[in-house]
Amino acid sequence: MNWALTIGRIAGTRIRLHITFLLFLAWIGIADYLAGGPAAAIESIVFILLVFLCVTLHEFGHIAMGRRFGVNTPQVILSPIGGIAAMERMPEKPRQELLVAIAGPLVNVAIALVLMAVFGLGLRQIASIDFDNATLAERLLIVNLVLIAFNLVPAFPMDGGRVLRAMLAMNMGAARATVLAARIGQGFAMVFFVLGLLWNPMLMVVGVFIYFAAGAEEQQAAFTGFAARLTVGDAMEPSPVVLQAVQPVSTAIDALLASPQKEFPVLDAASHIVGLLDRDQMILCLRDRDAGVPVGEVMRDCEPLLPGEPLGEAYSRMRGRGANAEVVADGAGRVIGLLTAENVAEMMMVESARPGWRFRRN
Repeated sequence: MNWALTIGRIAGTRIRLHITFLLFLAWIGIADYLAGGPAAAIESIVFILLVFLCVTLHEFGHIAMGRRFGVNTPQVILSPIGGIAAMERMPEKPRQELLVAIAGPLVNVAIALVLMAVFGLGLRQIASIDFDNATLAERLLIVNLVLIAFNLVPAFPMDGGRVLRAMLAMNMGAARATVLAARIGQGFAMVFFVLGLLWNPMLMVVGVFIYFAAGAEEQQAAFTGFAARLTVGDAMEPSPVVLQAVQPVSTAIDALLASPQKEFPVLDAASHIVGLLDRDQMILCLRDRDAGVPVGEVMRDCEPLLPGEPLGEAYSRMRGRGANAEVVADGAGRVIGLLTAENVAEMMMVESARPGWRFRRN
């Protein structure tokens, strides 16, 4: 199920609302309607929408800065715990990552300064604001100040954590900086979780998100360092069993049961690669159609890789298409191997146990 709805597009980036955001908005509206009537409900909904406009502008600060360094952002997702700019990657240079990370909070600084200038709000007035009785402009100002402070907490992968990682990377390298920043981020996640137990349950949700996101970033950094010295040819499974497009699915089932291979390159009569058939497609065919259906009717398209391609780039493309495997072909278009997510994961386990292991698969 797709849990996010696209509501617009700006400069090539889709703006999407997570379904939980709509549920949150409905809950706020209903609660305030029951407590204070239609006017209270409308006021609360308008305030929440303006807050998330500020959050969206914050994310587009990251997006605009990233674009300066050649990083595209296909979409930004808004949820009750904030916005997530799904950038294709972070810049490799620490200084560039620092600028991308700080760009979001700087947008909130700009919004706060505009609100202070337009509505004549000084620092002394801000300190004395009663949030429950404040005007809409005063409440928005307070929210932006909170967003600035919260996002600069050095809890990786939040903005402050990315700033920390970038600064550490300037002195100790990206891999060590990511590990240290991730551990610090997970420490802050535990603090948020405990504060959530004592004060606000939303902090528990934030803490859980940060904890697992920091772990995922650490794993991604480990993969990047591991893959930097390898090619597709180093990681592929050589000499896979192949199928002909005209063969029935029953033949593919026999091949599946006779070997540990789960994905099979498919060739036409001239031995050209035309697709890839995996175990799930076979099972679906058996359940919904017939074992006599030709392989060519149930296979999926493929984009063959070359053995000399850098592993990191090739693997990212493959996973970006949602594929668990891809065909590897030589310069003449002959099948010479398979790159699989399972095999790469096993190599990562070896690398974790013995860093720098020399893989001699082919």
